[in-house]
Amino acid sequence: MKNAKIGIVLQARLDSSRLPRKSLLPLDGKPLILRVMEALNAVSADVRALACPEDSVAAFQPLAAAAGFALFAGPKDDVLKRYCLVAREFGISHVIRATGDNPFVFADAANDIKTQAIAVGADYAGYAGLPLGGGVEIVSADALFRAEKDAQSPFEREHVCPYLYNHPELFLLHRPLSPREWQGGGARITVDTQEDYERAQALYGALSKAEQEARVSGNWRYTGAAIIKTRARVFGKAGAGESA
Repeated sequence: MKNAKIGIVLQARLDSSRLPRKSLLPLDGKPLILRVMEALNAVSADVRALACPEDSVAAFQPLAAAAGFALFAGPKDDVLKRYCLVAREFGISHVIRATGDNPFVFADAANDIKTQAIAVGADYAGYAGLPLGGGVEIVSADALFRAEKDAQSPFEREHVCPYLYNHPELFLLHRPLSPREWQGGGARITVDTQEDYERAQALYGALSKAEQEARVSGNWRYTGAAIIKTRARVFGKAGAGESA
């Protein structure tokens, strides 16, 4: 699609039940949600938006501005509708769906699956085999609008994409296995619990140290190879509480 307009839409909220207000927890001196946006800034896109409920606007507004993201408030529980509102507001043709608990998104993997999705005309695309928290989903706006119209269950509305991948007869799905160098062997690099958060602190610090020691800059720390290699050095093949 020659005229594709790509938008990164990052969903986030403050009232996580397992780790309340985790978006504002510090990660190497900055709030977690800001670190997520910094990682996503290594992914090429035409639009960047942080989509949150109304009750999170005051907390997120200065952080979104600092990262160069537009802030968009929408329904709290109907996250699918929130995405559709953002897509319409900015005239987005393809959404890169990201979530606020993933500060270690593989920017190179995101750029790669985005290119593939557009090339094959996929309604939905996402790599299989990445560590939990390393990937994004690419969804066409038209597919989101159809899901908004037809999806009925609260689960489908809250989690945005289940209606698409549960209806392969309606949508073109592209879900390739990721290249070997990006596969994580069951590792978690998302932040959903206190234990996840403590691991994230250690991993982020190790990435910063490795970056300084190697005297590299730019997007190195947001590549799958850098994150997997650094994580293995800190935690071994799999971290505490994870399967190998």
